[in-house]
Amino acid sequence: MISLSSYAFVSMMLFSIGVIGVIARKNIFVIYMSIELMLNGITLFLVTFARYHFNLDAQVMTVLIIAIAAAEAAIFLSVIILLFRSKKSLDTDVFTTLTQGEKS
Repeated sequence: MISLSSYAFVSMMLFSIGVIGVIARKNIFVIYMSIELMLNGITLFLVTFARYHFNLDAQVMTVLIIAIAAAEAAIFLSVIILLFRSKKSLDTDVFTTLTQGEKS
């Protein structure tokens, strides 16, 4: 049987890799994937301790978190497509302003 500390270690590693990805990368798509990795790490940690304490409330909340993450993925990916179409790049340095058009 896998111990509680093993699950906790894996979830902390997932979260840490996600944090490093958000801080170190400049590509919007990679930043988004890192945020999703952080969310999965937190969800695994929540399920681990819910299972340890024989409480199903956190597992129900985890299903809701996964459903919200799926909806968020659809919205965020459409925003990424719109940003790429307007700037022809996914580098965060390109997106310094949130105006409608380029000022001359």
